[in-house]
Amino acid sequence: MKVTNHKTLWALLGSIIISSNAMAQEKPNIILLYADDISARELPIYGSTVWSPPKGGNSSDIQYRAKTPVLNQLAEEGCYIKTAWAATVCGPSRAMMMTGRYAHLHKWWHNKDKGKAPDGKGSWNLYDSSPHSIANVAKAGGYATFWAGKTQMNIEGFAFDEGCFTPGEGSYNKAIHTTDFRLETRKVNGKKKIFNADTNKEIHKKSYVQSGWYWKPHVQLMNHPGTNKKLVWWPNTKKAKKEFGLNTFGPDVELDFIFEFMERKQKEGEPFFVYHTSHLGHDAWDFLHPGSGNKWPGTPKINWDGTKYSRIEPHITGDKGVYNTHGTVTESGIHHHINYLDYQVWQYINKFKELGIENNTIFIFCADNGTSGYGKSSPISQKGTHVPLIIYAPGMHMTKKGLQDVLVNISDMLPTIADIAQVEIPDSYEINGESLLPFLTTDKKTHRNWIYAYHKETQIVRGNLVLKDGNNVWYDVSRTPEDLISFPKITDWGKVSQAHRKERDELLRVIPQYDLHETAHDAPVNGIGPVTPLILKK
Repeated sequence: MKVTNHKTLWALLGSIIISSNAMAQEKPNIILLYADDISARELPIYGSTVWSPPKGGNSSDIQYRAKTPVLNQLAEEGCYIKTAWAATVCGPSRAMMMTGRYAHLHKWWHNKDKGKAPDGKGSWNLYDSSPHSIANVAKAGGYATFWAGKTQMNIEGFAFDEGCFTPGEGSYNKAIHTTDFRLETRKVNGKKKIFNADTNKEIHKKSYVQSGWYWKPHVQLMNHPGTNKKLVWWPNTKKAKKEFGLNTFGPDVELDFIFEFMERKQKEGEPFFVYHTSHLGHDAWDFLHPGSGNKWPGTPKINWDGTKYSRIEPHITGDKGVYNTHGTVTESGIHHHINYLDYQVWQYINKFKELGIENNTIFIFCADNGTSGYGKSSPISQKGTHVPLIIYAPGMHMTKKGLQDVLVNISDMLPTIADIAQVEIPDSYEINGESLLPFLTTDKKTHRNWIYAYHKETQIVRGNLVLKDGNNVWYDVSRTPEDLISFPKITDWGKVSQAHRKERDELLRVIPQYDLHETAHDAPVNGIGPVTPLILKK
């Protein structure tokens, strides 16, 4: 699908109020907070009667339901999408987000199923398969760019100006002088085994090699002012080294560097795009409780008093796997991660107000795939694909508020940002996403007629009436069940309406153009060839 080129859209965006200290800046800042492994059902605004308990699975126990007063407010004052889809697992979803394209083009079919590069060596880098990435689009629009959090890919070819990565690039199975919070492989009697570097003990429970991204995290900065290298390990100053330790929480570090970047760019009068790929929501090894089997490590404790958040300063003591959190860290559970995201969104909004840019900033909150232990990597129905999506832009002339019963795909984010940045993507360059800006700013009733996802070799597609999952099971989605997932299966097409059958046929015509896992799994032998540059609209 082509990026919508509506001259009137920018005129509508021109209604954004530009604060007195924004200097000559004309374009709105953009924050895209991409949370990790969080199904739409986990956010109270979606009204599900079921969510995830601390060990994973399903629960209707209210104590495990997240509390998100800030996100709730932003969703009602801005808008939120009833049915937004990503891919079923993180790598392909991030590929879709960063390229605006599906796997038939970028070849990231699944985390461990990626197409080979043209030379046959290694998987195809996204910036090679799709040079007009989300970073390139923002840069072409005149934005300063920052990438914070999780990467899960080779970063060297992306156009981001700066970054703060947790864990840092190359920190897996590598001793970082600041932290031993990592699981690493070691050879014992010729066999590879996984050890906890903090305790020096072998891991017998099911896990994988990972560096700590929550407590005492592995952090790397990219192109940070004051450093003469592209990538440096943090802490890298006397003050930071003194403060770093067990009480350092990775998501806090990310936000600190994001805010520092925002402050600098605001002073320079330069619009900025922040791509914040938070780890929050993703399960991990709990280094503070290595024998617990916890799925989601605890976060710093926070409290909402009805108008504002307060945070208890973490106080953790101990070493080598024996720690005391002194009541300053929550119990395990994804609901605590979502609560902490809500706290961070509150911090974002406060920062916008402090910098005088709340009415000149577009804030987008979404997630990459379904919750671990429930929907992640599941091709069943929309368990793996259904994610939250909230858009808050108080200074933009948005004609939509609150819940929007429309279909949106994560691939739509790139062309939406292109429209906001006044960047035109050439017709010769295939984009599968469709800009949301016309829907958000005009009287347009719908956004798109169908949404699509992929899971290895399988295709998942739905419209407003029917859905085909990765197991080729069809569902009637004309009504939403209380748990957001238990749609009735269609086993007899004679018992549904003609409209259902018509939409089924339309969806079946969509699939073949993307169903190339078997016939075009890898990159073209000669790559993609010359690419027409991005164009800045006049």
